[in-house]
Amino acid sequence: MGYYDQPNEPQKRVVKKGSKGGYFFSGLIGVMIGALIVWLMLPSLVGMMPTNNTSSGNDSVKSSTTTQQLSADITTDVTSAVEKAANAVVGVTNIQSSSDFLSPSNEGQEAGSGSGVIYKKSGDKAYVVTNNHVIEGANQIEVTLADGKKVEAKLLGTDIWTDLAVLEMEASKVTTVAEFGDSDALKQGETVIAIGNPLGLDFSGSVTTGVVSGKDRAIPVDLNGDNQIDWQAEVLQTDAAINPGNSGGALVNLAGHLIGINSMKISQATVEGIGLAIPINSAIPIIEDLEEFGEVKRPTMGVTLVDVTNVSAFHQRDTLRLPEEITTGVVIDEVVEGSPAGEAELKQYDVIVEMDGEKIENMIDLRKHLYNEKEVGDDLKLKVYRGGQLMEVTLKLTDDTTL
Repeated sequence: MGYYDQPNEPQKRVVKKGSKGGYFFSGLIGVMIGALIVWLMLPSLVGMMPTNNTSSGNDSVKSSTTTQQLSADITTDVTSAVEKAANAVVGVTNIQSSSDFLSPSNEGQEAGSGSGVIYKKSGDKAYVVTNNHVIEGANQIEVTLADGKKVEAKLLGTDIWTDLAVLEMEASKVTTVAEFGDSDALKQGETVIAIGNPLGLDFSGSVTTGVVSGKDRAIPVDLNGDNQIDWQAEVLQTDAAINPGNSGGALVNLAGHLIGINSMKISQATVEGIGLAIPINSAIPIIEDLEEFGEVKRPTMGVTLVDVTNVSAFHQRDTLRLPEEITTGVVIDEVVEGSPAGEAELKQYDVIVEMDGEKIENMIDLRKHLYNEKEVGDDLKLKVYRGGQLMEVTLKLTDDTTL
């Protein structure tokens, strides 16, 4: 016997009649609602499923990316200038007779090549300017036009002092003649273009660009290889690349005008980007003389010169005894006996500051006036400082080749 409320008697779970039916009905209602939702969403689900189409996969595998090429006609000031001037630039080949006595031959051998510029066409003749060092020692000269055609050329004249030479050739195949520009109008920093044949004809018509790095440069030149300075070449400085073979080629401005003849570069391990060209304004009178006379009829004074700016301040004051305000001019270093300067009694250490009323600041100014403004036989009026005193001297120019 026992009682339900006794502590040690476990209680029995009491389940009411009819509870199992309630759970079943609730579950059935949930299944029906879920089925209805799935039925309503079925069209959307079908659209999202991949179609069972094997050809679609194959098309995706077979498709490839096509490289698209675009063509653009780019025209700049540089391309326009090159288009205008390039065909006037030619190759110049120096052909010399063989000197090998073991295999004598009458056929010439190529001794070197450079560049040139067609500057004139008259009748059935065309004229080319190049560097003297390009054709030096040649027995035969061959010009290669921009289209590759070759024409034999005749040497009309050379000038070792300015490193210029003029050639004449048959003109029937010539299509383009260079137009002279004004090198005096160039501005420092102005864009220029060098056209020529660096390293030979394999690179014919090469174009490089740069700027005018400097004007009125005077570069010492040893003409005979004796390690003595014979001449101060007047040049333009540019950073456009100029290499062996470019010599004699064109330096043009953005208008396509010829403003210089490429001549040389400073080639040292510590130097980069210093190319040199002969200004066309200085070259024109030389070219005209070479074409007409075969040589340059150049008036000279019979002196050697040094710029005042290259003289130390001590010697400007104590040796030349120049007034403080005189900082430019040209010092006479040596007077040749019997020359126009000698006849006019000019002396060593006289300082030339004026010629025919024009101020002379350096040797470039002096040569420009002497070669461009004066002729053989003309009188030349100078203002000169001697021992600190200003004096005037007149001399008559000759064609002596001393200067």
